[in-house]
Amino acid sequence: MSMQDRSLGDLARRIPGATRVFHDYQLDFCCGGKHSLREAAQSRGVDGAVIEARLRALAEMPANTRDWSDAPARELIDYILVRYHDVHREQMPELIRLARRVEDVHGDRPECPTGLADLLRDMRQELESHMQKEEQVLFPLLARGMGAMAGAPIAVMRMEHDDCGVELRRIEALTRDITLPRGACNTWRALYLGLRAFREDLMDHIHLENNVLFENALQPAAPAAH
Repeated sequence: MSMQDRSLGDLARRIPGATRVFHDYQLDFCCGGKHSLREAAQSRGVDGAVIEARLRALAEMPANTRDWSDAPARELIDYILVRYHDVHREQMPELIRLARRVEDVHGDRPECPTGLADLLRDMRQELESHMQKEEQVLFPLLARGMGAMAGAPIAVMRMEHDDCGVELRRIEALTRDITLPRGACNTWRALYLGLRAFREDLMDHIHLENNVLFENALQPAAPAAH
């Protein structure tokens, strides 16, 4: 199969560093991970051949990031909890504070992301609820190897991941794709720097769950050896 006909989720899972390339071209490999590279490139109006060339170069390099595709569920869950759940809980309050400050001071400017603070506040509440459901219900099941019983909660988490993707698009619309206006103050700069980091972290987080943890959990058990 041509690399351009493989799904973004599969490429992100199999090629260390692919997610960085997808970030560069704003290809949604988390919620949109089922789309092929060809489809995603065409929808963004970018050259899929250029992206493929970068991915092939990465695939030929020695791996410099962890490949989680064959990791035990418990190990991957522990990583997700520390690297993403804990980090999001640190990121969100400060992003809300910065957004509120920018709106209070620069609300008369047309470039001001009016409504961003409220959007982030609501997103924080939804994300916290989502992470608690994973921590209290789904992750314990998967850590015990009970993926066969987790189809329903996984389906719910996937739908909520899609909702996160919608919220990210709303953030991008309010911020002109997180692009600083001319003469932005330091608070505005800090806000957009934090938003870019949050966007990348959240997309990587969703990718690891949707395309690795959940996919592995839903694979049929191998037949017992005789």
